[in-house]
Amino acid sequence: MKNALEEFEQHTHDQLSRRNFLSRTSIGLGAAAFSSLLGTNQAQAATGPGGALGKPHFPPKVKRVIYLHQSGAPSQLELFDYKPKLEQMWGKDLPESVRKGQRLTGMTAGQSSFPLAASYYKFAQHGQSKMWVSELLPYISKVTDEATFIRSMHTEAINHDPAITFFQTGSQQGGRPSFGSWVSYGLGSDNQNLPSFVVLLSKGRGGDQPLYAKLWSNGFLPSVHQGVVFRSGPDPVFYLNNPAGIDRMSRRRMLDYLAKMHQEQYKQILDPEINSRMAQYEMAYRMQTAVPETMDISKEPDYIFDMYGPEAKKAGTFAANCLLARKLAEKGVKFIQLYHQGWDQHGNLPNDIKTMAKSVDQPSAALVMDLKQRGLLDDTLIIWGGEFGRGSYSQGKLTKENYGRDHHPRCFTIWMAGAGVKKGYIHGETDDFSYNIVRDPVHVHDFQATVMHLLGIDHEQLTFKSQGRRYRLTDVHGKVVKPILA
Repeated sequence: MKNALEEFEQHTHDQLSRRNFLSRTSIGLGAAAFSSLLGTNQAQAATGPGGALGKPHFPPKVKRVIYLHQSGAPSQLELFDYKPKLEQMWGKDLPESVRKGQRLTGMTAGQSSFPLAASYYKFAQHGQSKMWVSELLPYISKVTDEATFIRSMHTEAINHDPAITFFQTGSQQGGRPSFGSWVSYGLGSDNQNLPSFVVLLSKGRGGDQPLYAKLWSNGFLPSVHQGVVFRSGPDPVFYLNNPAGIDRMSRRRMLDYLAKMHQEQYKQILDPEINSRMAQYEMAYRMQTAVPETMDISKEPDYIFDMYGPEAKKAGTFAANCLLARKLAEKGVKFIQLYHQGWDQHGNLPNDIKTMAKSVDQPSAALVMDLKQRGLLDDTLIIWGGEFGRGSYSQGKLTKENYGRDHHPRCFTIWMAGAGVKKGYIHGETDDFSYNIVRDPVHVHDFQATVMHLLGIDHEQLTFKSQGRRYRLTDVHGKVVKPILA
């Protein structure tokens, strides 16, 4: 009795002779899309070696991005934006002249008072820039001379889901392509055996804001540009391994015949997503070898694990993912997105932020130094930050040892290190309460435009037509923040 694969092959052969297949695929877009059958890399044929742009708009300063997103919004007041005024005014109400009637979330709008809370933790200046950094971040404080700190970030969203969606897709509503998908679409891949956009997930503590696949979705772009989540464990990518009874050669034959069938389907309905689907199948086939090798950190020397910290050997931690990010950067992955959950601290902030800071401090700094010692920091951009900031008044009861902070979109801090940005530079300034920006504001769309610029992309020119209009990551906004550029 024939097995399923033999029946599949016989059925396909009966419907499509070799002569018919070759004659019908020798010209046109179909031949280009499926030229891997003739020895050309299929994913490259589907997206182009330089992506949709063919080549960048201008010479890039950055080859790849590692984005360390701190999900839940870390408090700038406990980490980077030192405000001694809050110590002087501890427990007093936030002046109305500062708040100016700005909206609050439903979690604090009903409070009868807004007592100011100074950080529980001490600050000191570091590096040639004299950047103020909290005692919670002793390792990051040592790499301030490698980084640009933007203390004047601001956004429009006041709640987590729209805010993180805004940062990652340029819109507060789901359905738009993610940052990494735009980069993949525009520039293509430098390694045809791995996705150009990889996502890694970790948790610093339990019970925090959820993460949704829309954050790394391709939206209306071809599905080949969707972020691929690499998970810890024996199966880093779902459905990558062959099912029982199917070996690698059998899978190769199946893909070849499947390509013939999809080619016929494409000629009937001219749906470009068919080509993307086949490109994904081919990528999965090549990833069977590339992914296990990349995800294996067992051969790293002890001094590397010591650099990244005690959790670096524990799969699924932020430290282990930072180490994997370095390996993915070495392999030429274009956009590496790390999400680290646990920063949503409406109460018990002094204790919880200490736990979170410890989970990210050493590995974040280690990633900077590891890339530098390998020469990769010269063409890699590291981004570190959350979706908004935290307010200077206490949410709930205020004591010297305990308090919480509500969401604050009006100002917060992110930092960037590596290619294309100034070293030891501080951009922007907030008022004495870290409530409003007083100098050099940077909007989310400005941030996105700047990262695109560093990759050699004019953010106004990389567009995609969907439902009758042309879209871009920055919508109709954004300007490059030139003062931070090296």
